[in-house]
Amino acid sequence: MAEYDIAVIGGDKRTAYMIPFFMEKGYRVIGYKVYRNKNMEIKADGYADSLKQAVESASVIVGGIPIEKKRIVNLRELSRHIRKHHKIFGGVIPESFRQECIERSIECYDFMKDESIAIFNAVATAEGAILEALSHKQTNIHYSRTLVLGYGRCGKVLCDKLKGLSARVTVCGNSAPELALAQALGIEVLPFKDLGEKIGEFEYIYNTIPAVVLEEGILEKVDDDALIIDIASGRGGLDHKAAEGKVKALHCLGLPGKYAGKVSAKKLSEYVMNKC
Repeated sequence: MAEYDIAVIGGDKRTAYMIPFFMEKGYRVIGYKVYRNKNMEIKADGYADSLKQAVESASVIVGGIPIEKKRIVNLRELSRHIRKHHKIFGGVIPESFRQECIERSIECYDFMKDESIAIFNAVATAEGAILEALSHKQTNIHYSRTLVLGYGRCGKVLCDKLKGLSARVTVCGNSAPELALAQALGIEVLPFKDLGEKIGEFEYIYNTIPAVVLEEGILEKVDDDALIIDIASGRGGLDHKAAEGKVKALHCLGLPGKYAGKVSAKKLSEYVMNKC
């Protein structure tokens, strides 16, 4: 019998705050490289010195969003230690790792594949993006000329929040159905082909597209006083080398963990416990 029920590995505040939720329900929890600071009084039942020790001590492995993080959780190493009895949870899990788990009869659950969690995450991301904007620019959101690149899950929620703050919101994208929906909801739209021509008109620019869409030629046309908030996953949608020293831009990853760690953890821990 394993010494612990759940191993919590890596992640941000969301992952750390899952520990007390698990322990309140009677689960024995071991942590490994879990986010900790002096303001967070969170204690697991035990802490592992290595990923191997954590994985071998519990049958349920809970990682962060994303599950893999440089110098903290390496999926190749994790793969070497997991066995058929394990259940793996995490966010933004590479398809290659998911396929390997299927082939090895290991249960693997990606938080972001669950629509209710993904929408919850989009809300926290949108609110965090607006907080970042207010923290880095000395102007109001109210009546600001605001551009949102992309109208997927995050883009939709972000536009709704910005409209609630009376921003003048424009959506830019390539999808005719998405632009039509945005327009039907009273949002101005901008076809992507016209982005270079119009981008200089906006003071707040939010990118949700996980591909480099803000390239050097477009960045040259951004207003000097504009602020770019890139919330796209991975490398984001901004050419950071081209932007350096020319535009004010922030790549804001992990906003739910930064601003809504505890409430996000509750949602994630409930998902895990429902699967165990």
